[in-house]
Amino acid sequence: MREIKITNLRFEATRSSGEVSAILMRPENARWLLVLGHGAGAGMRHSFMEAAAQQLARNGIATLRYQFPYIEQGRKSPNPLPILMKTVRSAVAAALDAAVDLPLIAGGKSLGGRMTSSAAAKEPLPGVKGLIFFGFPLHAPGRQSNDRAAHLYDVNIPMLFLQGTRDKLADLEFLRPVCDKLGTQATLHTFEWADHGFHVPKKSGRTDREVIEELGQTAGDWVMKLG
Repeated sequence: MREIKITNLRFEATRSSGEVSAILMRPENARWLLVLGHGAGAGMRHSFMEAAAQQLARNGIATLRYQFPYIEQGRKSPNPLPILMKTVRSAVAAALDAAVDLPLIAGGKSLGGRMTSSAAAKEPLPGVKGLIFFGFPLHAPGRQSNDRAAHLYDVNIPMLFLQGTRDKLADLEFLRPVCDKLGTQATLHTFEWADHGFHVPKKSGRTDREVIEELGQTAGDWVMKLG
């Protein structure tokens, strides 16, 4: 495997929230940099985030993983939406400074992805050419709807949805019509048997590692089409 350079960074999330930590993971053959936000219940060092970053690196995608302020401060409840969205924007700015030679994409796991698209819908993220969602949280468990998708129609760059068929936060009967309505702006790639955390049961005949490998390969193929 090619060499991967890892750099620990800090940047100001918001004036009121202060600085947060970030990790830049850059393979020597990097072609893109993904600004990658974490899910609601765990930070940037969660095993999924680490495994995804490693696999993305194998496919030529550098990552800037970062903490939202509430995780940085050791709290469990997410910050108000304006702070989360401002943190996304600050992370993009930090990525532009950290790797000026790489084009940007952005997104994240669950909450991190939704906050990225929410920020992009309100105002385009500087330099970001596309968004990747690692399990878009379309609705709360057991409350199937597409209410959280309304802002996606205001995003004006391509979006890749990576979704497990057993994801309890994104019933495909609701997500597919959203992607269809988004037209060429959206690409939906599903993972049979995978849940919201991209875990698969033994009866699937696959392993979690194989799913992660497919995640990385799919993302790598998709960004190549961005130019």
